[in-house]
Amino acid sequence: MLQASINKNDKQARWLIGIFSVVVFTAIVLLSRFKLEVDLGFNVHIFATINAFINSAIAILLVAALLAVKNKKYLLHKQLMMVALVLSIFFLISYIAHHLLAGEAKFGDANHDGLVSEEEKLLVGNIRMVYYFILGTHIILAAIILPFILFTAYRALTAEYPLHKKIAKITWPLWFYVAVTGPVVYWMISPYYH
Repeated sequence: MLQASINKNDKQARWLIGIFSVVVFTAIVLLSRFKLEVDLGFNVHIFATINAFINSAIAILLVAALLAVKNKKYLLHKQLMMVALVLSIFFLISYIAHHLLAGEAKFGDANHDGLVSEEEKLLVGNIRMVYYFILGTHIILAAIILPFILFTAYRALTAEYPLHKKIAKITWPLWFYVAVTGPVVYWMISPYYH
């Protein structure tokens, strides 16, 4: 096992993780209600594409990190997880930029008028319900996963490996699901970007 990278201070960690998680969640909720009318000279949906690639990379890193730890390659596991954390920060920035600049697309809105008519609903059929199920579970888990990720990382960085392993058994599948469903949501909604 690896040595601790940071000193243990559970009280401070709880506060920092709690504050950071609340601030990020609040920022995402509040910023999703605004759209900046700015012409950047390029298609702002590039941020959604970037998000899909970042999420895909995170999913791959999570699998690689799991394999590394199962093979007792603890330093490699740590390095892969740190890269996943850094990519998550880039994802957050790109996600906020996309929602501020592009607004919200509606699944099935083929004519891009901001409304989904009965005819458009019929065109997409039951896929609409599949999309909303995936989107709904993705959003709920994305909203709650951040503090789990941060506490899991904290327990590893303080070399509290039994606690790290215990919380990672919850965190890893949730984070992996969010990372995989992100690109799926993008793939399904991207035809309706305007």
